[in-house]
Amino acid sequence: MIGRLLHRLMTSFLVLVGVLWIGFMMLQVLPADPAAAIAGSTGTDAEIEAIRRHLGLDQPLVWQFWIYLQRVAVGDFGRSVINNAPVAGELLRAAGPTLELMLASMAWAVPSGLLLGAFAATRRGGVIDRLVMAISVAGVSVPVFWVGLLMIQFAAATRLFPIQGRGGPLWTAEGLSHIVLPATALGLILIGPVARMTRTALADTLSADYVRTARAKGASELRVVAGHAMRTAWLPIVTLLGLQVGTLMGGAVVTETIFSWPGVGRLAVGAIVSSDYPLAQGAILFLATAFIVVNIVVDLLYGVLDPRVRRSA
Repeated sequence: MIGRLLHRLMTSFLVLVGVLWIGFMMLQVLPADPAAAIAGSTGTDAEIEAIRRHLGLDQPLVWQFWIYLQRVAVGDFGRSVINNAPVAGELLRAAGPTLELMLASMAWAVPSGLLLGAFAATRRGGVIDRLVMAISVAGVSVPVFWVGLLMIQFAAATRLFPIQGRGGPLWTAEGLSHIVLPATALGLILIGPVARMTRTALADTLSADYVRTARAKGASELRVVAGHAMRTAWLPIVTLLGLQVGTLMGGAVVTETIFSWPGVGRLAVGAIVSSDYPLAQGAILFLATAFIVVNIVVDLLYGVLDPRVRRSA
C-alpha cells in the first residue's frame, strides 16, 4: 500500500506541474495586460513598462514559469494584482464556501443517484428502468447554468429561498437557506452519472452466483441488494465519484458565478476577467490540487473495498 501511495504521489506531482504549465500558458494569451491594470487608466507607458519589469513580465515565459514554481514550492503564491492581498489568504477564504457547496450538492445527489440506480437495476426493462435512464440522460445533458437560471426565476417568483450570496456557515439556518438553490443546481449534474453507473454495476452483480445463492437461502431482496450485490458494485461507483469531482468543480465555477457564491470558482472568474494573474494561477493550482487529492483518496479506498487490490499493492 505504501508503494502504491508513493507511486501515485509521484505521478500526481507530474500531473500538477503539467496543469500549472497549461494554465500559465493559457493566461498568457489573454489580451489584457496586468501591468496596465495595475497602472490604471492614467498610467503612462513608462509606468506600465516599469511595472512589467518589476513583476518580471518582460522575462521569457519559461523563466517566468520557473520562478513561479520556485515560489509555489515555498508556499508563496504571490499577491493579488487588484487588491494587493496575499493570494493564499484569498484562496483560504474562498475554499470554505466552495467545499460547503460541493458537500451539500453531493449530500443529496449521491444518495438519490444510488437509489434511482438500484431501483432501475432491480426492475430491468420495466417502466421504472426506462424512466430512470431518461432522467439520467436529462441530468447529464441539461447545462448547469440553464438549471441555475430556472431556479433563480422560481425563487424570484415564490420568494422561498435567497437568490444570491452566502448567508453564513452551512450549519446555520441562514446558511442553509442560501445554499439550497446552488447545491440543487450543482447536484443535478451528478445524479445522472451515479444512477447510470449504479444501475450498470448492480445489473451485472445481481446475476452472479453468490447473489442467487443468497436468494435461495431466503434472504430478503433488500439484504441481497444492499448487503451482497452493493459490495461488488461499489468499486466502479467510487471510481466514478472520484472522476466526477472534476465535473463538479467545473460546474461550481458556473454555479458560483450565477448565484454570487463567494467560492474559488467565482474568485477564478473574477481574477481572469480583471487580469489578476497571480490570483488566477492560485485558483487553478487549488482546483487542480483538490482534484488530484480526491483521486488519490479514491485510489486508496480500493484497498478497503477490494482486498485483492490491497494484496497486489
